[in-house]
Amino acid sequence: MFIIVCKNLFRKNFIGITLFPFIFLKDKSLKLNKTLVNHEKIHIKQQLEMFVIFFYTWYLIEYFIRLIHYKNKYEAYKNISFEREAYDNESNLLYLKNRKLYSFLNYL
Repeated sequence: MFIIVCKNLFRKNFIGITLFPFIFLKDKSLKLNKTLVNHEKIHIKQQLEMFVIFFYTWYLIEYFIRLIHYKNKYEAYKNISFEREAYDNESNLLYLKNRKLYSFLNYL
């Protein structure tokens, strides 16, 4: 895992994104945000267990299904199972030590 600061990669509403094996952050100070970094590390783990390419495929398919359901881009994003798992557990800095494989399935 590598953390890279890249201000120009983001829209105004995004501060971080994980594209295995990189975590891109909008600002250098965000490296100190343990909750945000943990959220992105959860995505690293999800991507690994889905062999990366299947993660992105599933993520996009689920996003479009959620978009049809919610008719709102932000609501669709927030309800993707990968995001729900990451948001629910981002404050638990020990989560990844105890996380079981394919835990995102509990958030479908």
